[in-house]
Amino acid sequence: MTGDERDLAREVRDELRLAEASSPEVEMSEPITDWRFDPTDVERYEAGLHSLLAAVEAERD
Repeated sequence: MTGDERDLAREVRDELRLAEASSPEVEMSEPITDWRFDPTDVERYEAGLHSLLAAVEAERD
């Protein structure tokens, strides 16, 4: 794995930690007009990050 790939993997892991620490269920308990983000978008974003991390890690094999 090159330095750039390690940096990308580290950045994706950091972003995943933030996404996983979010609480979409709390957001969903609020009226929809008060949502700062759509909880479904958070789930999609997190799934995309997992896919990206898997791809980056597969490159090192």
